Amino acid sequence: MQRAIIHVDMDAFYAAIEQRDDPALRGKPVVVGELGRRSVVSTASYEARPYGVRSAMPTLEAKRLCPHAIFVPVRMARYREVSEQVFAVFGEVTPEIEGLSLDEAFLDVTASLRLFGDVETIGRYLKREIRARTGLDASVGMAHNKLLAKLASELSKPDGFLRVTPETAQAVLDPLPVGRMWTVGKVAEAALHRIGIRTVGELRGADPRRLAQALGNHAAQLQRLARGLDERPVESDVEEKSISAETTFETDLATFDQASAWLARLAERVGERVRAHDLAGRTVTVKLRKPPFETHTRQARVPAPTDATDTIYQTGRALLRDWWNAQERPRLRLIGIGLSGFGAEPQSVLFDADEGREKDVVADAINRRFGGGSLTRGAALKTRRSGSPDGGAS
Repeated sequence: MQRAIIHVDMDAFYAAIEQRDDPALRGKPVVVGELGRRSVVSTASYEARPYGVRSAMPTLEAKRLCPHAIFVPVRMARYREVSEQVFAVFGEVTPEIEGLSLDEAFLDVTASLRLFGDVETIGRYLKREIRARTGLDASVGMAHNKLLAKLASELSKPDGFLRVTPETAQAVLDPLPVGRMWTVGKVAEAALHRIGIRTVGELRGADPRRLAQALGNHAAQLQRLARGLDERPVESDVEEKSISAETTFETDLATFDQASAWLARLAERVGERVRAHDLAGRTVTVKLRKPPFETHTRQARVPAPTDATDTIYQTGRALLRDWWNAQERPRLRLIGIGLSGFGAEPQSVLFDADEGREKDVVADAINRRFGGGSLTRGAALKTRRSGSPDGGAS
């Protein structure tokens, strides 16, 4: 049976909440993120985007591009509250929900079709109910796999509603620039351009051997995606097998200090999520991708299950240093870190060895109250001045 997959992505979620809560902001360019030398844009309203303002941009740069923009502080607790309302709507149509962030999720509604009707009927219900309960717009993409469902929501934004069928998939995919394809970053895009491939259709029909010379082992997977083929399931298991975070960069990291700083920032995200789930793990994994698509992973076990950010970071940093020193010309286009091997040992045993846990708990409380990143480690501060995070936690 053909799967029915829906991708829901809230439109400019944080900024839309600010505009909803404060009517004086409606219709105006709103930037979520406080002005400051080390601050970055969390989200920009659609009124700010024509000026070039985008997520992860330094707020001072956003101010230069859009001098009349209104900057508001991050209110993460408020965004989580609204996110719970949105996900409650998802739960009314299917238990198969893969949350990607507070404002984005995949839903497998294959088993729900007999109860609710076709996938478009379910998609319309989601849009209508989210709007009724939150006052916010959601873009809904529908297809028979995750790749095309996500692409459908992206192509139809804002307030989008688009279904891609097996019959229409290539007509949608072929004209797109290759840079719109999932997993195609700036380096891969440049490599494809060098061999004359600029559209997804040209990628689909390219000689596999020529592609492999340009992209290495990743070429075959990219060509499958260009043909609209994606077998990834919607992963909705409640029990987490691993918690991780990763970031891809527009400009490759060229120094160990840069890479270490980003690893610290990602370790903070992982540690906060691990503690929020009341978990502790024994295995730290780092993911490192050299340009264009050569991916390496390294793992290490810690002596006792941990949820401490410092333990996760220092273990990952040692793995990163070993890898870095072994490279002739180290460069990184992606870096990630994760924790796995979760156990059910008594909490008092788990945390006795983690001297830094008390400060982690304080940092978590501050970040929940004032927004993620309000309090961060000194080791991560260099990330405020470089890089461009696009990935997330998984």
